[in-house]
Formats: sequence, structure tokens, C-alpha cells
Amino acid sequence: MVIDLHTHSTASDGTEPPGVVVAQAAAAGLDVVALTDHDTTGGWDEAADSARRHGITLVRGIEVSCSRRGQSVHLLAYLPDPAHPGLVAELEHARRSRDTRLERIVAKLAAAGVDVTIEAVRAEVEDGATAGRPHIADALVRAGHVADRDEAFARWLGNDRPYYVAHYAPDPVDAVRLVRDAGGVPVIAHPRSVDRGRVVSDALVEEMTAAGLAGLEVHHRDHGPDAVHHLTGLARSLGLLVTGSSDYHGDGKANRLGERTTAPEVLEAIEALASGSGVVRA
Repeated sequence: MVIDLHTHSTASDGTEPPGVVVAQAAAAGLDVVALTDHDTTGGWDEAADSARRHGITLVRGIEVSCSRRGQSVHLLAYLPDPAHPGLVAELEHARRSRDTRLERIVAKLAAAGVDVTIEAVRAEVEDGATAGRPHIADALVRAGHVADRDEAFARWLGNDRPYYVAHYAPDPVDAVRLVRDAGGVPVIAHPRSVDRGRVVSDALVEEMTAAGLAGLEVHHRDHGPDAVHHLTGLARSLGLLVTGSSDYHGDGKANRLGERTTAPEVLEAIEALASGSGVVRA
């Protein structure tokens, strides 16, 4: 069984609609795929319909953007209740902040002479989708300022670049508790992404574990052999599940569906822990 538990669609910063992501997963030979768009459940229904049509199992999820003292932490929330009032309110708060962030970044770029408008950026965002820096990157590509998203982040939009602007994000420990309250299963996404400045300390992993963290995304293209070895040992010592996935974004990233996978017994454990929603079976 081939299981990929981390993908993105045009409901956030992927380049393919949710139904297409699921269809692509089936075509790539996956048996199970999770749709985990940033701070939204907006793609779930379309993805579920596609999963039934294409004979693939869908795990409904969210990638919740969190922050601790300026450090970005991404939390995968599997199978939560999408109508949980606390979760709905938190995601909406984050989405509103992401939208105003676009305006602030565009204003900084314009002040530096980079000709891009907020209207051009918003034109890159699908109706109802979670807005993000990749949409600014897409507008910059369309305007001919850069060749692709990677160049836009390297020159202007990355966390250590001069035009970076933060947005509201909950504390990761609070987010773990909220996901659990919503019946979901929280797993830290790519906790050792050194190149992206997203290295989650062991101390914070331990703190999140005490709050109800269920697992670590160990097998990810951002993790070299040393990171995989360290995270595997850390997961074992804390009794956490080990997952693997592609973090697929369509044409937005080089990541390929199924390039990293999750063991079937881990998916079974996630399903057993979840009470908010269930998987969509083919």
C-alpha cells in the first residue's frame, strides 16, 4: 500500500485543483493520499468526490501554520471535525491575517521599485483559497520579474529576505490542543527543514508531545540522512508516530507524489486516534 500524507491544491498554494491532485495521486499509483492545504478545509469536498471516482482513499487534513517567538512551525492535522467552532475561528483568523500580509509585502516591493500590484497578486488566488507568498511569487513570474517561485523566494520573499512579513499564527502547543479538541491527529510537518529555517527544537517537540502531539513527518525531501536518523530516534523516545510524504504542490515545487511514504500501520494508528472525521474510502 502506497500512502502519501501531505499534498496541496489551489485551495491554498498548490497549482492544481483538489480533484486533480487526487486524480494525479491515483495515476501515480498511490493507494491513499491526504489533502492538507494551508489553514483551510476548502478543498475537502472536491477531493472526496475525486477519490470516489478514481478509486483512491482520501485522508482529509489541514496544514496549520503556527509560530513560537518568530519560529515557524507547521502542524499537519489529520481527520479533524471541520465544523469545530474553535478550529474554524482559528483558521479564519489566520486566513484574514494572510490576506492583509499580501498587501504589506506588495507595498514593500512597490516601495523598492518592484512593479507588482495587489490586484495582480489576488488574481493568482483561487476564489476562497488561502492566500500566501507563493501567490505573490506567481504574480512576479507573470510580470516577468523572476523565472519561477524558487527565484522569487530566494530574492525577495523568503523568511530571511528583506520583503518578508509575518502573519498571525497560533502557538504550536495551543494548536496541538486545538486539533485534539477537534478530534484530529496532530503531526509536525518537516520539523528539520534547515534550508527553509524551520528547525523545530527537540525541547519544543517534547512540549508539544505533552500537549497531545501524535507524530513527526520524518521522511520528507527536506530531511537528509542525519535528520532522518535524529527524528526517528526522537519519535521512538517520545512514543510518536513516524510519517512520510511528498509535500506535493503541483508545478509549484519539484516534489513528486509518492516520493516519500507512510507505513500502513501508521495510517491505521492515525485513524484509530481520530474522532473528528473519517477517511473517504474508494
